[in-house]
Amino acid sequence: MNGISLSRRSFLFNATCLAALGAQARIVQAELRLGPSARITTVSDGYLSLPPDVVFGAMPKEEVEQFLTRNQTDATKYEPECNVTLYRDDENTVLFDAGAGPDFMPTSGKLMETFEVIGLSPESVTHVVFTHAHPDHIWGVLDDFDDLLFPNATHLIGRKEWDYWWNPSTVDTIGEDRTAFAAGAKRRLEAIEDQVAFFEDGQEILPGIAARASFGHTPGHMAFELRNGNESVMVVGDALGNPHVAFEHPDWHSGTDQDPQVAAAARYSLLDQVSEEEMRIIGFHLPNGGIGRVEKTGSAYRFIGEAS
Repeated sequence: MNGISLSRRSFLFNATCLAALGAQARIVQAELRLGPSARITTVSDGYLSLPPDVVFGAMPKEEVEQFLTRNQTDATKYEPECNVTLYRDDENTVLFDAGAGPDFMPTSGKLMETFEVIGLSPESVTHVVFTHAHPDHIWGVLDDFDDLLFPNATHLIGRKEWDYWWNPSTVDTIGEDRTAFAAGAKRRLEAIEDQVAFFEDGQEILPGIAARASFGHTPGHMAFELRNGNESVMVVGDALGNPHVAFEHPDWHSGTDQDPQVAAAARYSLLDQVSEEEMRIIGFHLPNGGIGRVEKTGSAYRFIGEAS
């Protein structure tokens, strides 16, 4: 059984090598060091292509149109990057989220192409840590053959997030436009059930990596504080989902958030912390690899990217 699984996985990996040569998707990378031995790289899973109303539809129409124009943002399309955070130290190779995999949308699910470019094999990943269980973050745990893509990894997820998606009533209560999210999440959770570990808010899940609640985008969404001595980075997942509105108007409700009011409170809390502590952040959908800093400007905030 294991021999068959590895053979299939090798076939898929070799196939993505060829795809990577002709792919039009951006292989965005940004990198930073954390202490003497830890290295953090953002690797691309492609990008999403969504109707802008999915994000901006619940916001004040005239104000958001003026805001997007002022920020030179095309209001006719929404194509955010998907940045998977890769953390490596002397002992661990850790992915924060697994990308979308082959079944979500054609512009995403490019992680294996990126792995080939940087010379990393899925078998070398020791841990996969989830911010939440939306499709572009968890569907990538399975390959084209429905085998586990990271067979040697422990998969870590917040207990609250797991319980929400595992609950059989979620598919009936999440709303018609998200039923596929619920069914898809449950199938992936079932696949990793034998290799999963749970954590709570504030828990150190690995040496120097602590969970930080940022509920609202999903009921159990988590950010992660990575720290080495005086140096720190916050992996924010989708709690800060774009580089403009989420920072300048964190109170505006996003259509991608399952509980917009709770998500807005989480944005304020994260923005206050990272700006006050001058902490770098890594955002799954922030531009140019997603790494940057946050500057407070009066009652608002500003994202300052640090693409390398």
